[in-house]
Amino acid sequence: MAESSKRLAGKVAIVTGAGRAIGRGEAMLLAREGARVVVNDLVKENADAVVAEIRAAGGEAAANTEPVGEMEVAQRMVEQALKTFGRLDIVVNNAGNQAVNPVDLMTGEQWDAVQKVHLRGTFSLIRYAVPVFKKQRAGVIVNTSSEAGLGRPIAPSYCAAKEGIVGLTRAVAREQGRFGIRVNAIRPRAAETGLAEVFRQSMGKWIPLIQALGRHFLGERGHIRTQAAADQVAPLVVWLCTDAAANVNGRTFYVGGEEVGLWSEPELIRSATRRGGWDLDSLDQLGANYLTFDLVNNFLLKDSIGDKEL
Repeated sequence: MAESSKRLAGKVAIVTGAGRAIGRGEAMLLAREGARVVVNDLVKENADAVVAEIRAAGGEAAANTEPVGEMEVAQRMVEQALKTFGRLDIVVNNAGNQAVNPVDLMTGEQWDAVQKVHLRGTFSLIRYAVPVFKKQRAGVIVNTSSEAGLGRPIAPSYCAAKEGIVGLTRAVAREQGRFGIRVNAIRPRAAETGLAEVFRQSMGKWIPLIQALGRHFLGERGHIRTQAAADQVAPLVVWLCTDAAANVNGRTFYVGGEEVGLWSEPELIRSATRRGGWDLDSLDQLGANYLTFDLVNNFLLKDSIGDKEL
């Protein structure tokens, strides 16, 4: 590809968890589009292998093998990009881990370990990239959430961290958009990843629970059907880093296999007003007449309340 035709020529990116699977695909495609890449992965052999592949294809890359989640590590990673390549334009937060246990058996150590890598790791790199982006009035951040954030049994720490990333994405997008910084999130579906393998290996004793929950194990996920290879995630992520997505900010995307999609934003779907406010008896009436309660699906409105006053 001619240098002039590369969409990210002259840009510099950091990709965490880039030694294999989704992160590797992102780093490789960013490099093919002209970006110079800091390849972060805790496993040195994996990071070095991706760097070698990028260089062999004519690109530029540098390895970073520090664990995400520590503020000083994030600061050093940003400094590495600036020192090695002279600038920073793109951050892709992809690194992750997982602990598998139902909420009543999960330990505090398991909870904290997952939150540290996913949520604190995402925050800390944003924290040190944003000042750089503000000075240059431009920058792109893509955060990796998950469909698990919508609710999945036996992984409460992972689900909470992944949905926390979506909230963080919205907050930073609203806060920093005026400086030309855009922040989006993806909920990717990819079968052959390290986290997917950890989950498969750990779920054996929980298979009866999964079978009992049936379709409620993952809940309703709209029309999404496709399985995905890890490298099929990269095109959407890289596109979000290009000028073609200059007006896309604060949104959450699905990507899996041959399918991409835009997730809806939360909204108040129904409301009811009562003169003098609500008490327990009036809420009983509301529940009996307009709500159906379900232990799996929380509650679903039976009828449209609209502007009806109770």
